[in-house]
Amino acid sequence: MSSNSKTIFVTGVAGFLGSHLSEKLVSLGHKVIGIDNMLGGYDDNVPKNVEFHKIDCCDHDKIKSLMKGVDVVYHCAATAHEGLSVFSPFEITKNNYLASVSIFSAAVNEKVKRIIFCSSMARYGGQQTPFTEEMKPSPVDPYAISKVAAEEVLKNLCELNDIEYVIAVPHNIIGPRQRYDDPFRNVVSIMLNRMMQKKAPIIYGDGEQKRCFSYIDDCLSCLIPMMDQKNLNREVINIGPDEEFVTVNQVAEICSNVSGFNAEPIHKKDRPQEVKHALCSADKARRLLNYKTTTSLRDGIIETYEYIKKRGTKEFDYNINLEIINDLTPETWKKKEI
Repeated sequence: MSSNSKTIFVTGVAGFLGSHLSEKLVSLGHKVIGIDNMLGGYDDNVPKNVEFHKIDCCDHDKIKSLMKGVDVVYHCAATAHEGLSVFSPFEITKNNYLASVSIFSAAVNEKVKRIIFCSSMARYGGQQTPFTEEMKPSPVDPYAISKVAAEEVLKNLCELNDIEYVIAVPHNIIGPRQRYDDPFRNVVSIMLNRMMQKKAPIIYGDGEQKRCFSYIDDCLSCLIPMMDQKNLNREVINIGPDEEFVTVNQVAEICSNVSGFNAEPIHKKDRPQEVKHALCSADKARRLLNYKTTTSLRDGIIETYEYIKKRGTKEFDYNINLEIINDLTPETWKKKEI
């Protein structure tokens, strides 16, 4: 390794974001130690030349031993199921909040230089768009609450122990390696996986919910400099575009066009606590990180489609159990009919 290279610890290395991030870090000459419990990742996502350990973030003693000599921690691992958290709050909270505290505690104990925590735009709740970093977090579901709680622990531990930190807020990332057989999250991948099996897309509510989607490479362009750029310490920074603010209906239309399968969407009743409009301002990222969107939503969906086409479609894997089953629980989840 060069004199400028670092030893970097990445959680969720077999997942979508963690695998791409680790691959980029290795290409830049850094040593990467990666962990994953494989709940939401694929084996072939783990990049070559990464020191991989199949362990859970909550395995605290093992985490501490692996962090010896680490310079920077990227905490990407999450059970990022915002909608599901309403019906499986224990599992989601354990895998987000407790897992995060375990990682932060180990990192502080081993005196790492900086921790980058990938939080979520869910922190903003249903506030007026566009969401800016100055807004007070206002989470509306257990997933968002777990993320905001983890942020608070991170700030508390790092400020007390003089450890640098950055809170990154990526949103709705799409692209190759994203898990597409998860029935609870990743709307673009779910739609494409269904359409490529000649099944109509499922939309909750009227489909007029609005979102922005970020292509993975555009996200990495901000995450990489967060490891050592001095003016980012203790900052919260939204990552992702704010130019293409589209409805779920429009997303379905693009997916249909890209996949070549045309069918009227199947509309189901609204999911409880779903935020209708979610848009993050990218102004701070532009100012501090020279952020620029380079991949359009359509091009990102095309890349995702090509990835699924190459790997082959999959049946959906209901690998997280519903803890609360009642009249509010989506029928598609209770009956496993996605």
